[in-house]
Amino acid sequence: MPIYEYRCRDCRRISDFLVLNPQNHFTPNCRRCGSPNMERVVSRVNVRLSEETRLERLADPALWGGVDENDPKSMAKVLKKLGPELGEDFPGEVDQLIEEAMESEGQEEGEPPIADDLD
Repeated sequence: MPIYEYRCRDCRRISDFLVLNPQNHFTPNCRRCGSPNMERVVSRVNVRLSEETRLERLADPALWGGVDENDPKSMAKVLKKLGPELGEDFPGEVDQLIEEAMESEGQEEGEPPIADDLD
């Protein structure tokens, strides 16, 4: 059963889909914005590793060289990398917080966050 990857032409997010029968016509919708405007992309081969191998790779010091525990963006990158490696699927709120931390790169240190609503 192949897993196909599609890129949304609207939000540019890549989503993967398990296709049970490739002979049947499959029309994917973006998991982020819901758009049906998708294009299939060539994806890498995904090899399942044993839990022991995954944990050994996480112990590699090169993986942790640039981590700054005082920088939210750095910690967001670590969480994004650790989640899939440990088999954890973060709930939507945590995913959103990680993305917001990674997008806040341009924000000056000490500057208060911009509020979306002023109620």
